[in-house]
Parts: sequence; C-alpha cells; structure tokens
Amino acid sequence: MLERYFVRPDTVDRILASWIGEPVERYVGWLAGHGYATRTVLRRVPILVGFGAFAADRGAARWDDLPAHVDAFVANWLRTRGGGHATAVARRKDANAIRNMVEQMLLIALPDRGAVSHRPHAASPFARQAPGFFAYLRDERGLREASIRHYGQFLRGFERYLGRIGCRDLVALSPPLLSAFVTESAGTLGRTSMIGLCSALRVFLRYLRREGILARDLARGIESPQVYRLAGLPRSIDWDEVRRMLEAVDRRTPIGRRDYAILLLLVTYGLRAREAANLTLGDIDWRRERLHVRERKADHVAIYPLSPVVGEAILEYLRQGRPQTDDRHLFFRHLAPHRPFTCAGVSSRASHYLHKAGVPVRRAGSHTLRHACVQRLVDAGFPLKTIGDYVGHRSASSTQIYAKVAIETLRDVALGDGEALP
Repeated sequence: MLERYFVRPDTVDRILASWIGEPVERYVGWLAGHGYATRTVLRRVPILVGFGAFAADRGAARWDDLPAHVDAFVANWLRTRGGGHATAVARRKDANAIRNMVEQMLLIALPDRGAVSHRPHAASPFARQAPGFFAYLRDERGLREASIRHYGQFLRGFERYLGRIGCRDLVALSPPLLSAFVTESAGTLGRTSMIGLCSALRVFLRYLRREGILARDLARGIESPQVYRLAGLPRSIDWDEVRRMLEAVDRRTPIGRRDYAILLLLVTYGLRAREAANLTLGDIDWRRERLHVRERKADHVAIYPLSPVVGEAILEYLRQGRPQTDDRHLFFRHLAPHRPFTCAGVSSRASHYLHKAGVPVRRAGSHTLRHACVQRLVDAGFPLKTIGDYVGHRSASSTQIYAKVAIETLRDVALGDGEALP
C-alpha cells in the first residue's frame, strides 16, 4: 500500500523500518479505503513516523505504550514544527489535527483500546439523587436524543446553581428557591430558552414527586414567560429570493450538485433538516415517481410525487457527485471520510447559500426554506389542514401562523403611496 503513494523504494523502506511501520502501513490502507486524498496521506505518514521515534526516545517499547505519549508529542510538535500561530484558535486547531491523526492510527493498531475523546465528559445532572430521570425521558416519554441533551443542559445549570447556594439535597427544594433560579436565569437566557428551561424544570419536578423524592408537587410554581398565541412571524422568503439562492449554487462541482438537490428538497416539500439528512436510496421510487419521507415526527411516513426538477437534481448528484459506498444514505460528506450528511450539515449549507445570495433573513437555515414552502402554499389558497399534512405538522396551530398575515399584500401596501387604500 505504501508503494501507491511513495515512489522511491528507500522512502518505503525507511517507513517500514520504523518500529511502528506496520501500524502506519495499516493506517495508510485505512485512509485509502475511506477515500482520503493522496496529499493527506503524504502529510500524515512522516508525522506518524516522527511520533514513533518520539515515543521510543521517551521509553516506549510496545504499541500499548504509545497512548501515554500522545499529548507530549502534540505539545512538542507545536513547539518545534508547528510554526507561528496568530491566535489561540489556530494553535488549538493544529493541535487537534495532529492528535486526531495519531489517535486514528492507534485505533487501527490497538482496536481493543477504542476511541479516545479529549473533550471533558459532561456527567448527567443529579445522577446520584435522580439516576433514572434520563432513562425516563428516553423510555417512557420517548424523547429523541437531541431533546434529552437539551434537558441535560438546562438541568446542569440548575445543578450548578444549587451547588453555588449550598443546596446539596433535592429534598430541600422550595418555591422561593425555584423562583430565584428562574429569575436569575432570565437575565442571561432569551425568551425561547426560558420556555425550554421552565418546561424542563416542570418535567423534572414532576418526576421527583412521582418517585417520592419530593413530598409535594413544586412544578405548579414554575411559570414560563408569557407567550401570546401566533405572536411571531414566519421566517419565510419570497420565491424570487428562493431563485437567487438556488442560482448561487455552483452545480459544476460535486458539492454543488449535492447541495442543489438538498435545497430543492427543502423548498419543494418543506422537509426538516433531519428528514432530508435521513433520506436513503430506497426512499426514491423511480418507477412510480414517488418520494418517501420516513423520519418524520411521531414516526409518521409521508409519500410525495417526485417532482421532475427534484428528480433530475438527485440523478445528477448520484451520477456525478455521490461517493462510491455501500451505505444506503442518499447524501454524503464530500471530503473523506465519506460519512452520511448530518442535519447540522443540511442547515449549515442552507444558511451558506442564503448569505451568499444576499437574502436578508433572521436566523438563516434550513427552516427558512421550510417556511418559504408553507408560505407559498398558503398564498396559493390551499386549506391549512392540507398544508399541515403536506409538511408534517402535528398540530394545526403550527400552520395557522402562516395565515395570520398576507405577506405579499402587506409588502405592496408598504411600498405603495397609499392612494389605493379605502
């Protein structure tokens, strides 16, 4: 495998002569199998051979000894060969890159060791006094992992607050203490975050009451910020702005072909980012010209007619953009390793093209295109129930906000001279 990248035989011999030559060669095979570029292999191999020499100088004699020398090697590399760093962020980025390549090689050489995360592990809040709460959220309430992480973030802040004021036992919770925490949090959190915090607190307190940890129900004392029904406006953009965004995509590149297909799916069917990311090859029925969306909320499945424009964009990506892989997911990262595209990636690409096209929108992302899809259906006169079913709204109230205002009509009024008004 090394001969594929290094032309000179003495270079290959020098690499294999290293006491970690075998795991380095195995790692090169792994890189090749995952589609890494040649320049990546040529850059990494000398660093890894240098890591082996560095570890040997520090007393490493077996492969099992290598993990203990990773941090020291990274620090030494930055000091001697890393060059100048304009900012701490640049230095940290280089350090992570060196550490990740070494850890990848060690994962190949020492498969029983497993991957190592250098991020501090955030323990579940109240794990000692309420150990079953997050299992309750997952198993009984059926929440997704993303929702459970939000609970953890809110309750972790509550746990820190209790530790700061010296309250070590949940039995000591009281309405004044809870009110003080909510009031303090309101100074740093926005309205939406405060609603989430209060909701998480109420669920947690009801769980504590159910488990007998609290003698009374304190959840009733948690009041969320006042929110008026249909108070907000949808984050939609008009169809001319949608066209500008689509025209900003360079469809001559594999990334552009992928992104163009994703954007069309978002704006045509109003898909959520997660729904677009989870599409598979089996979800496209080419014979019947149908699109299946299986990852909707509450495990619903939707079937749409496959638009010719969307179908052609997907075909173009499949033929000239999608990497060769046995994975059945539809969309993939373009850079190695070729993993399935994530919902965060979908939203990020939508935000990228909205900004590139100069479309002014609050909180640009994939949901902007979902809003644009719904608003276009509303403007076309479709019933709200039909629109809600089309985009997968579980509640009619989610769709009603789009009927509250006539966006285009109000724009005409604002831009006119007012003479046509009665």
